Amino acid sequence: MAVLKWDHLVHYVNDLDQPVQLFAEHGLTAFRGGSHKDWGTYNALSYFGLTYLEFLGIENLELARATKHNVVVRDAVTLLPEHEVLSRVVLRTDDIEAVEATLRQAGMLLSPVIDGRRLDDQGRLIEWRMMTIDGDFQGLPYPFIIQWNERDEQRLASLNSAGINRPHPAGQVEVVSAGFRVSDPAAAASHWSELFGLPVSAPADGSDGSYSLKAGDQTFEFTPGEENRLSRIVFRTDSPQLKGQTLTVGEGKYVFE
Repeated sequence: MAVLKWDHLVHYVNDLDQPVQLFAEHGLTAFRGGSHKDWGTYNALSYFGLTYLEFLGIENLELARATKHNVVVRDAVTLLPEHEVLSRVVLRTDDIEAVEATLRQAGMLLSPVIDGRRLDDQGRLIEWRMMTIDGDFQGLPYPFIIQWNERDEQRLASLNSAGINRPHPAGQVEVVSAGFRVSDPAAAASHWSELFGLPVSAPADGSDGSYSLKAGDQTFEFTPGEENRLSRIVFRTDSPQLKGQTLTVGEGKYVFE
């Protein structure tokens, strides 16, 4: 299988300006991203290198309800406005057709590979290809797969030159892990490892029943819980302003260590 890395995450919100303001109050850079005119959604973004946060809201409910082949939009319609939850992690590849073939062979229910596009807040066209995975594993939604039109090094240089990946006023901050609370951490970690080729980096030691998967430079942490959902994102920082803080957006937690 093609190598998969953690690209970003999706967090459903009703008001895009709320996380942007909250982050600004704590020395973190977040900004309006733009509109997905084909899907009826829009977003706000916060970058930490190539791994970033996407706060996703519904801009046009009628269009969002009519959207096909995109479970991310479908779930936004289902969950909002009541549940502002961390939705899914997104895995990046440079060969989405190879990933599609592997997942189909594993019996997964996939959308077609679809083209995504939006205009950013400066009117620039941002394009990508993506594929969503329907269903879940014991209640845990699957990631979706994305392919950008540039290699990682080129894309990071483009993000830097465009001022999209910006320094955070609070200081150095990097994404460390995504935390999932699941009813069976061992089974969930094993399933995702086999499905997406993510190696187990920290097997359970028997103390708390947790398992970890390596996802590029970060990890996915599966810990015992009944939510079967992504619940928190952990960052490493040298900022006295941020260290020890937990920022809450809806039902999601952003933890700074």
